[in-house]
Amino acid sequence: MTETNRVGVTRRGLLGIFAASMVVAAPTCSNAFGLLRGAGDIRRIRMYSGRTGESMDTIYWIDGDYIPEALKEINHFMRDWRSNTQIQIDPRTVDIMAASHRLLDVSEPYMLLSGYRTPQTNAMLRSQSRGVAKNSLHMKGQAADLRLKSRSVSQMARAAVSCASGGVGKYSRSNFVHMDCGPIRTWGA
Repeated sequence: MTETNRVGVTRRGLLGIFAASMVVAAPTCSNAFGLLRGAGDIRRIRMYSGRTGESMDTIYWIDGDYIPEALKEINHFMRDWRSNTQIQIDPRTVDIMAASHRLLDVSEPYMLLSGYRTPQTNAMLRSQSRGVAKNSLHMKGQAADLRLKSRSVSQMARAAVSCASGGVGKYSRSNFVHMDCGPIRTWGA
């Protein structure tokens, strides 16, 4: 069995994250779960976009503080590539993405399928698919659709759900997971 086929969330990994969360100060987000604290004294996000050809690997949080320049880089990277429009991405969404990535124990960057969407882009996508919400959190910069080659949709979703910090949607037929910092809920197959 190859390294990429093993289960992404292990009991040992969860216990390690829990132990780390006990010694790190409380997060600034009132609804953040302890696993986000377990993202470490340094939080890092790695992504690439097949649409734009861009990639990023940035540390965006150190010792309790977000790094404004890194958040600006994330805002640009997660922009609506169709209109080249960007807004401020909610850092809580990035925290969920980073904590989930850490739980999956992979070095592979996320493939970002969709970050921010303008209302026009969302309406266009909604006209093409029943799976696009009319009031999508993508339009508020609070959601991301992500894929990993080395992990299944189920593995990614389990990691995100274990953060207990937002919505997690499984889109198995399209091979991606939706993560957002909205109310805690799950959907999809």
